Amino acid sequence: MILAITERYEEFDNEKYFKQNFCLNKYFKDIFEKLNVLLFPVSSNTQLETVVNICDGLIVAGRSIDVNPKYYGEELIEATNLGNYDLEDKLDFSLIKSFHKANKPILGICAGIQSINVCFGGSLYQDIQNHSTKEELNMHLINIEKDSFLEKCYKTNKLEVNSFHHQAINKVAQDFKVTATSEDGMIEAIEYNNILGVQWHPEQMMDRKYIELYF
Repeated sequence: MILAITERYEEFDNEKYFKQNFCLNKYFKDIFEKLNVLLFPVSSNTQLETVVNICDGLIVAGRSIDVNPKYYGEELIEATNLGNYDLEDKLDFSLIKSFHKANKPILGICAGIQSINVCFGGSLYQDIQNHSTKEELNMHLINIEKDSFLEKCYKTNKLEVNSFHHQAINKVAQDFKVTATSEDGMIEAIEYNNILGVQWHPEQMMDRKYIELYF
């Protein structure tokens, strides 16, 4: 199996010549090696048709740069981080649309669920509290909807997940169903046909359950 995955833009201040990079975090490498899945990293809109033909599905990875609020009709607020590079929104939306058109499965993780929601017409809260800290790893319970893919995967209606985000879904995109929420009411998962978005980072937890079942 071959899965396309979005590479993410990072700037390294301590580098003189190679400050700007597209990369993938090591958690993805580790978990997909164990699953014997070949990852196909994508950092450009070039030859997307070829990428879709080669790959069996798409992972829209998390990222540090937020989705530009212009895509859901809002003005930028101070807490929203747009960074110095605007490729990631266009890359995410192009890949999501291309794989959806080809009816191939899509998994969005953290900012990936946000990209999916905005791509299909939804909106985001630009800043939320109590879901991420720099001091320690946040873990919290989520409630999973009955008969959802997540319930079939985990065989439970409650699950403890990690939390690394300061934005979350506000208005849910048309046709998508909310299939998990945190105890404070924030949306933690959405599903539509063969598209799934989760707000936590299962790769950081080395959580293979739904990845194995989904693709």
